[in-house]
Amino acid sequence: MREGDEEADIGRLPIDLLAHIFSLFASFKDLAQASSVCRKWRQGVKESLARRESLSFSGWKMDDESTARVVLLAYSLKDLDISRSRWGCQITDNGLNQLSTAKCIANLSSVSMWGSTGITDKGVIQLISRATSLQHLNIGGTFITDASLFAIADSCPHLKNIILWGCRHVTDKGLLMLVKKCGKLKSINVWGMRVPLDSIIGLLTISPALQIQPKGMLLPDHAYQGWPVY
Repeated sequence: MREGDEEADIGRLPIDLLAHIFSLFASFKDLAQASSVCRKWRQGVKESLARRESLSFSGWKMDDESTARVVLLAYSLKDLDISRSRWGCQITDNGLNQLSTAKCIANLSSVSMWGSTGITDKGVIQLISRATSLQHLNIGGTFITDASLFAIADSCPHLKNIILWGCRHVTDKGLLMLVKKCGKLKSINVWGMRVPLDSIIGLLTISPALQIQPKGMLLPDHAYQGWPVY
């Protein structure tokens, strides 16, 4: 078979099959290159992104614009990981603002912004205010304050788990509001935070089944008899 014939065969592949093939690509760089081949391949890449339910940018060198371009096409997305790594995704408030306009945000059940030191309450509130289906949130290692927790409490009634690892600007006021309004909340990770003992008591009074991690945060047995020990 001549080389021209092989190229023609590839060109005859239906969009659905191209989309399936591109959905197997793990590299966003490869997807970008495939998208630039021709109009048909570009459409195939778009359809492959529209079908994805999970995207992780952790470890990939992505900025606000490149991350937003991908997420805006991922209409079926439910699990979004934009965690920061040394050479990977480094998103800022500008990126969160762009992501908040994506159609998928209202359907997200899980979001990780772990270690994203470039974000503040402003960007988090913009995103969270639209993520009304959120069940799992990892926002540890950031510089958020109680303002973000107030927004989460108001916008995320289905929240089950939240990681606040090292969020030292969050206080007991934010935690109390979160537990009061998020009735489905099952666990909070407050490692590295300064949470007073009376605040722990207050949280468990509101929600006795709440799991507070790490286990070292648990109260001594004599502090309140009858509370579960995890």
